[in-house]
Amino acid sequence: MKHQDTAKHNLDLPTARKIRRACNKEIYRTVKRLKTWIPPEKIEEAEQLYYKKVLINSKFILENGDNRKILADWFDENVCADFSALWGIEEKKISDAFRNAFVRKK
Repeated sequence: MKHQDTAKHNLDLPTARKIRRACNKEIYRTVKRLKTWIPPEKIEEAEQLYYKKVLINSKFILENGDNRKILADWFDENVCADFSALWGIEEKKISDAFRNAFVRKK
């Protein structure tokens, strides 16, 4: 008898367009919570960087899609330092803004 609960193993992969749009929204929300002006060129550069990192780690991200705290930790480890260097803002401030925008409070 086959198990009917195989939803986690049969994840539908999002399209590249959906991934790019989600990345752009997450960065927009993060920048908004930073309350600091960042030049549009730097934001666009960050969007491209974040999109590439998400694609590279898409398997991990899809497996942990239900746990936003784990994904926020992944952001801190893999992306935050790059954004800090690019924007000239402290990593802690970027991390807090991303968590505030990304992790839903209940």
